Amino acid sequence: MRRRTTVAASLAAFALALSLPASAHAATGEFSYKFIGLDGRTQSVTLQDPPTYQCITLPEVADPDSSEPAFAPHNNTVDWAMVFTEPDCEGDSWTLRPHGKQATDQLKLRSVLLTPAGN
Repeated sequence: MRRRTTVAASLAAFALALSLPASAHAATGEFSYKFIGLDGRTQSVTLQDPPTYQCITLPEVADPDSSEPAFAPHNNTVDWAMVFTEPDCEGDSWTLRPHGKQATDQLKLRSVLLTPAGN
């Protein structure tokens, strides 16, 4: 009887796990970039453990009509980062390797998409 109860409990736990929504994944590490603030000064932003498989439009430079793009991205996460020249992961794109060096100031971006290495 005890064996049957254990098996039933295991099956119930498995079924419950399957019914739960998939958990969000995050890139371990930091993704950073620079932008020119409203006061004309260069500012830096760091995204700690940014989400993967989700387009991130950089809020400081989201509106092409009112801001210059961000620049000098640095992907110091465990994942690949594809940076885009337009919001919503549109426009030209470049891929930055995991734990890479900071890109040049000439590399402009308004959005980024991180994907796990090996995918």
